[in-house]
Amino acid sequence: MSNWRCVPIQLGQALHSQCLMNIRTVSTQPFNDQKPGTSGLRKSVPVFQQPHYLENFVQAIFDTQQGYEGGTLVLGGDGRYYNRQAIQIILRMAAANGVGRVLVGCEGIVSTPAASCMIRKNQAFGGIILSASHNPGGPEGDFGIKFNASNGGPAAEKITEAIYARTQVIDAYKMMDAADINLDQPGSFKLGTMDVEVIDSVQPYMELMESLFDFNLIQKLLTSGKFRMCMDSMHAVTGPYAHAIFEKRLGAAPGTVVNGIPLEDFGGGHPDPNLVYAHDLVEIIFGENAPDFGAASDGDGDRNMVLGRNFFVTPSDSLAVLTANAHLVPGYKDGLAGVARSMPTSQAPDRVAEKLGIECYETPTGWKFFGNLLDAGKATLCGEESFGTGSNHVREKDGLWAVLFWLNILAVRQESVEDIVRNHWQTYGRNYYSRHDYEEVETEKANQLVDKLQAILPNLKGQQFGNYQVEYSDNFSYTDPVDNSVSNNQGIRIGFTDGSRIVFRLSGTGTKGATLRVYLESYEPDPAKHNLDPQEALGELITIADQIAQIKTITGRQQPTVIT
Repeated sequence: MSNWRCVPIQLGQALHSQCLMNIRTVSTQPFNDQKPGTSGLRKSVPVFQQPHYLENFVQAIFDTQQGYEGGTLVLGGDGRYYNRQAIQIILRMAAANGVGRVLVGCEGIVSTPAASCMIRKNQAFGGIILSASHNPGGPEGDFGIKFNASNGGPAAEKITEAIYARTQVIDAYKMMDAADINLDQPGSFKLGTMDVEVIDSVQPYMELMESLFDFNLIQKLLTSGKFRMCMDSMHAVTGPYAHAIFEKRLGAAPGTVVNGIPLEDFGGGHPDPNLVYAHDLVEIIFGENAPDFGAASDGDGDRNMVLGRNFFVTPSDSLAVLTANAHLVPGYKDGLAGVARSMPTSQAPDRVAEKLGIECYETPTGWKFFGNLLDAGKATLCGEESFGTGSNHVREKDGLWAVLFWLNILAVRQESVEDIVRNHWQTYGRNYYSRHDYEEVETEKANQLVDKLQAILPNLKGQQFGNYQVEYSDNFSYTDPVDNSVSNNQGIRIGFTDGSRIVFRLSGTGTKGATLRVYLESYEPDPAKHNLDPQEALGELITIADQIAQIKTITGRQQPTVIT
């Protein structure tokens, strides 16, 4: 990879036009496995490299959109293996399908939140984002593609369902014969009648961040000599953004950003910002002479992990703290319209919303469900327990935005991360919370477990399990308060009379087998009991979860792959 400095090329080269190019109609046949999950279509790289596989899905996007001819499309990805090749294919297909202009990131790099920013700023009809988010990369790793709509957010279910339906009957796609576009530096090009603008995607994103946060105050904190931070970009997409924002613009010491060069295989790592996979950062923040603040982001830059010195902040607590302190940040000083969380996320934000007198919305997992609430002005902040937090500034979760939000709060309050969180618990109580992931479970066994759970749900109410009595049990159904659309089967919930919960859900973000996620939550109002290890505080619920779902018996797994 290059050193990530984008230097404009000469005008003569920038206006280079390739003429007399042919548009071909290529015959194809459907693939039966192109149903998008919660965040687009994700498969292994070899699957995407099959002849016609990527092309079929891209053509299905164009075939199901209306009025895009002559419009603007945003294109880019997280830099993983096959990113560049896919971009060149999509550019030629966009030209063949009548797109008017494509904005593509320099070196093919565009973080997911930056793509949302670019779509909104340029009134694009949508964007194609190439990423498998936190999944591993490399020649045998994962790849992904998703379509974001004109609001900058992930396409709604009705759009992804239409795309999938089209992939099942597609028999041809359009392709323009043309040489590859130079993605290595900003410039303007022509593919037939279509304009291609290669841009530095960091700049518009940084300008948006400056409009929300007090950069001068944050800069004062980072250059005070009394505060140190470490930002782990995990060799993923946020490296160029983090270097530009934290080290160059805000004056953090050189070396503040670690693993900051995007690599096609993420340096052989797993770009998922949690305590297991972000081990480099965890060793630093829990080691000797640790910095005051640590953060990590994932493959495509939309997730975040926040830590203080020797202290981990759960994503659920992070959303609650941001909600409670939003008035300290310039972009949110006038108050919040509401807050939204995914159903499996802990109920910590609910308690803050109640005190603020604002609505707290509970949605299914998947950022697209927040889009309607944000567009309708019903919510300002939103978040998921899976390390995703965001606001109405874009229509995606945004890792670096969350880091800047925390830095702004720290700069105002002049307290440590741990003190801020513990003071929050003193005020609102502590929601002990943990997620247990069982990754790559055999699909048949995972489905068997869920089917058995579903069968016993009607009979659980009133049953006693140890110290816990079941108050309700269901499969979560969501009615959108904006368009009244209904989403069923969004996760099995077992709630107890004391407010504790166990949630079971199969994830739609993996590419091998199935990932079973088990979410456990218990509320503790007594400050004297706020210092327990979450696994200890939730110990009985963990046992009950296995007792009810028969996890060990059915899956053969004796323990989770990842605990967060």
